[in-house]
Amino acid sequence: MLISRKNIVFLAMMLFSSLEMAAQGEIFRADTLSDAVFSRMQGRSYPSNCTVRRADLRLLTLTYCDFNGATQQGELVCNKAIAQDLIAIFRELYRQRYPIAQIRLIDDFDADDERSMQANNTSCFCFRAVSGSRKLSKHAQGLAIDLNPLQNPCVKRRNDGTLDVQPATARFYANRSRNFKYKITRNDLAYRLFTQRGFRWGGDWKSLKDYQHFEK
Repeated sequence: MLISRKNIVFLAMMLFSSLEMAAQGEIFRADTLSDAVFSRMQGRSYPSNCTVRRADLRLLTLTYCDFNGATQQGELVCNKAIAQDLIAIFRELYRQRYPIAQIRLIDDFDADDERSMQANNTSCFCFRAVSGSRKLSKHAQGLAIDLNPLQNPCVKRRNDGTLDVQPATARFYANRSRNFKYKITRNDLAYRLFTQRGFRWGGDWKSLKDYQHFEK
């Protein structure tokens, strides 16, 4: 079969683009959970009573820009229903050099949400209830993501008027009238990208404000 010069040029350009992307370390990929990854999750984000099927979860490998402007690669487990949404969102965040502190499986923190948030870790799947209740979180389905949680805490006013801030080390950032880096607002790129794809933002909630949280 003869290949035209035009097609050869096109294929060469596509190959060059792929090689250039690989050389830059850009990876945006969704995979089923390997035995090695699932082993890391068992007894942590995937406890024995987990009702989500392993087959419904995906491991995302994501390239991102850290707070120092360096290119990093992270791992995120999510529900397969939002895997392609997240890949598209994080690809655009990286293209625009949107800073993210780190992206690691919450299992690296023994699935302890407070520890993960204090480490400013962006995460998604963790089979757990909403803090202070028995209701399963959207994280339990892999349908919610927490982004830069230290600068974007979950804030709830108690009956006595005091604030419950999660993570506990984020009290400074609970005051959203302050100016500081990495604050998610309605003008933020992440807010626009997530809401354009049908995600709801915890910063819009009434009973509490979960500024790190996007769910679908």
